[in-house]
Amino acid sequence: MPGSRITALGHYQPSRVLTNDDLAGMVDTSDDWIRRRTGIVTRRIADTESVTDLAAAAADKALAAAGLSPADIGLITVATCSAIDRCPSTAAQVAARLGLPSPVAFDLNNGCAGFCTALATADHAIRAGAARHALVIGAEKMSDVTDWTDRGTCVLLGDGAGAAVLSATERDDAIGPVVWGADPTRANAVRLAGDWHPHFAQEGQTVFRWVTTELPALAEEACRRAGLTPDGLAGVVTHQANLRIIEAVVRQLGLPAGTVVARDVTDSGNTSAASVPLALSKLVERGELPSGGRVLLLAFGGGLSWAGQVVACP
Repeated sequence: MPGSRITALGHYQPSRVLTNDDLAGMVDTSDDWIRRRTGIVTRRIADTESVTDLAAAAADKALAAAGLSPADIGLITVATCSAIDRCPSTAAQVAARLGLPSPVAFDLNNGCAGFCTALATADHAIRAGAARHALVIGAEKMSDVTDWTDRGTCVLLGDGAGAAVLSATERDDAIGPVVWGADPTRANAVRLAGDWHPHFAQEGQTVFRWVTTELPALAEEACRRAGLTPDGLAGVVTHQANLRIIEAVVRQLGLPAGTVVARDVTDSGNTSAASVPLALSKLVERGELPSGGRVLLLAFGGGLSWAGQVVACP
């Protein structure tokens, strides 16, 4: 059976920047308070653009970078929890825009862990021979599900999309075995509350304690399954939820000084399922990660779910 590898990445963010000072004019908060609690300075907000618009823009860049034609893509999946459309799926709409003739197309909702879950799903499909090339996208318009009167959550969220092209390869280690799961007893710790017009809600302290206690061991297990230890990583890209969480997890891993750590949350906020591919694509675009370097991807979110794997940079 072949393995799969990431051959190209792409990302897209809307043009409007929402600063902490802007939010201070909307709710009882301040730039200093937001920075100290979250590390976030700015986030991007989509006004008229939809989740499909964001996803298609990122996917188009990734497909072009991979040098593939639309007809080459046999599978497309969009990880999202904020898409309004139930049917047709966002993936099907993106496939139509990109001119993909006959892919299997589906959305995957695993909250903020969605992209890593979708990446593993596409990897498994390629290994099983069900596709040779796949488009995996994380796209969110979290501003659509934000309670702009709640200062505890509205300061966190942003919009954007990231995409990866996966292709079959003779290598079996370019995308490592996934570590994934959920703790249903904490399913409401991160959620979209409400019916047809839900809003983002979370139990912040519960999430912080769980992540800082459990995530380092999951990171080490993902590395073990990939045949290396954390000190062999070129980089780490976790879900960009909160800078304090990222720093706490990195400290516990004891990474060497030269390891690249994604901190895109500072500029982009929490973009849920888009945060991992968005941050990874930016690091690769800036040349901060070496081609072939092993990078740990690890995400957590609603459910309380998690997913992660070690991948080779394109």
